Amino acid sequence: MKKINVGIIGSGNIGCDLLVKIQKSKFLQCSLFMGRNFESRGMIFANNMGINISDQSIDAIIKNPGICDIVFDATTAKAHKKHADILKNLNKFTIDLTPSLIGNACIPVLNSEECLDVQNINMITCGGQAVIPIVHAISCIKKIKYVETVSSISAKSAGPGTRANIDEFTQTTKDSILKFSNNVKKAKSIIIINPAEPPIMMQNTVYAIIDDTSNINTIEKELLKIEKKIQEYVPKYKIKYGPIFEENRLIIIIQVIGNGDYLPPYAGNLDIITSSAVYMAEKYAKSRLI
Repeated sequence: MKKINVGIIGSGNIGCDLLVKIQKSKFLQCSLFMGRNFESRGMIFANNMGINISDQSIDAIIKNPGICDIVFDATTAKAHKKHADILKNLNKFTIDLTPSLIGNACIPVLNSEECLDVQNINMITCGGQAVIPIVHAISCIKKIKYVETVSSISAKSAGPGTRANIDEFTQTTKDSILKFSNNVKKAKSIIIINPAEPPIMMQNTVYAIIDDTSNINTIEKELLKIEKKIQEYVPKYKIKYGPIFEENRLIIIIQVIGNGDYLPPYAGNLDIITSSAVYMAEKYAKSRLI
């Protein structure tokens, strides 16, 4: 079967996890893996896999535009602000895994089809992929007065790019919660990088203040539907506790266990955003291969 060529910009944890997943795909293959330093761990990893690598970052695509049809940007929000216009001019379908929110915000379980018709899609954040579908489901049934989300990830899974984007992470996640929810006026998002040993699994907490706790069964059924749909592309996504109701407060805890492709299973934060990105790339590729 013919495969679509993709390029990956960014040789950190996210880029490397993407690479492993792409090389398993029936529809995608990595034609170029780009970083800044041939001696970095990620570049050595890709080279050992037999992948074509470059230390010229996005300049490698500028010099050879035909090398790929899809580009994954796994750098930083600041860098993507520069990359976005370049990739647009090169007519590349771009999947942005930084919290830049420049492109069309994408949550596959909620808006995958409409995202195939735009050139640049933004995967928001790992926390956003975990919590936004849950908040969306609740807000379709109940009026949410306030929602707060907390994503806890292992320090071992947070590379320099993730750490440099903490402010953008919280802002982009919050803005996207408001975008994908019905009439939620106030939201807050928090990320915790936990240095515990052994490393913790990714855990996400949704705390919402709703108008009342009637129709609890409807909320529970809707959350189970969302969980099942997300598991189609993130198999180890699970509502671990909840929904727990207390007066007008609602709490849900979601755990994401990684597939262990690049880092061990504690790196669920990698898995949920890279799996979501590859899912969208495969949908795009299949629409072009038919």
